[in-house]
Amino acid sequence: MEHGGRNKFLTALATPRRGMKVGKLHQGRNIMKRLSTLTLTTMSLLLLGVVLLAGDAIAQQQSLKEQLVGTWIYVSSTSTRADGSKTDRPNLQGIVIYTSDGHFAFVSVRADLPKLANPDRARATAEEAQAVVAGSLAYYGTYSINEVDKVITPKVEGSTFANMIGTDQKRIITSLTADELKFTNPRTPAGETLEIVWKRAK
Repeated sequence: MEHGGRNKFLTALATPRRGMKVGKLHQGRNIMKRLSTLTLTTMSLLLLGVVLLAGDAIAQQQSLKEQLVGTWIYVSSTSTRADGSKTDRPNLQGIVIYTSDGHFAFVSVRADLPKLANPDRARATAEEAQAVVAGSLAYYGTYSINEVDKVITPKVEGSTFANMIGTDQKRIITSLTADELKFTNPRTPAGETLEIVWKRAK
């Protein structure tokens, strides 16, 4: 009896110890799982960062011309006079296209251009013709880019404003991203500085 009682006592002492070892084992496994998850997450984030940096590096390696090529839709424009006063130019629509082989086309029109009373545009009244001339401009030709100074130089070959034909029209790029282009015409025929904002056509 005494010997049997001692065995039961020893067994009772041993049981919680085994339970404690099992608990510690489970706890160790949980910690390992968490560490593995943390490691995998960290590695994934690092890989993602490397991919993003590589994408930025590729974008930075593109020339200004490569970034410029495409179709851009007019967003807004601001005219600055010699005295520093600024004027937004509302109700405008426009498009500019730069091709990879060095050609361009530019069109700008007022959204509120009047419709002509006569379906033959050659018979527009003096007032109608004046409104169309004052409210629209189109020209095309070839262009070159100064990568260092960030200057686009369109050489006009044809235009609705004949005075532009044969001239070089300097445009200074002030901002260029994948989706937005801003450039400045440092001196318009009216003697103003004009900044135009464009968005890339989708």
